[in-house]
Amino acid sequence: MSDPEDPTAGGRMRGADIPLHALLQLEFESPEPGSRVAEVRMPVQPGAFGFTANLHGGAIATMVDLACALAAARSTDFDPYKQSLVTADMHVRYLGRPRTANVIARAEVVRVGSQLIVVECKVRDEEEHIIAVADFSMMIVTLRRPLAPGIESEPGDPEL
Repeated sequence: MSDPEDPTAGGRMRGADIPLHALLQLEFESPEPGSRVAEVRMPVQPGAFGFTANLHGGAIATMVDLACALAAARSTDFDPYKQSLVTADMHVRYLGRPRTANVIARAEVVRVGSQLIVVECKVRDEEEHIIAVADFSMMIVTLRRPLAPGIESEPGDPEL
């Protein structure tokens, strides 16, 4: 059963808590703890288009980032109440355009090191046409203070 307080808990979810994820209508099933794989689905729709009315590379990169973060979080002992999971490096190669109504990013952890979590991700359409491939790395760091306006931090709060 999923914990409503834990955004990485099991069950089908939409990225509604993060405005960009909501705009792109990202959907995912949170992997079980210990899993090294995660998938994120995105509809090919105008909210994700660039000026040429094709799927925007930034929309694809956002989807890759979420899929890799889900895989990285579940393959480690990441604690969202004490730590931040941050992208250290991302390289996306755009190889084609989708021919179906949805695209799916499938991320798999390659290695969990003492500092870096290395993940690879492939984005395909529903007919398995390759759209993009990505090399990705993340770090687990001490919890960061929020940048959101109106949220004040206390002296001694963690910062990086």
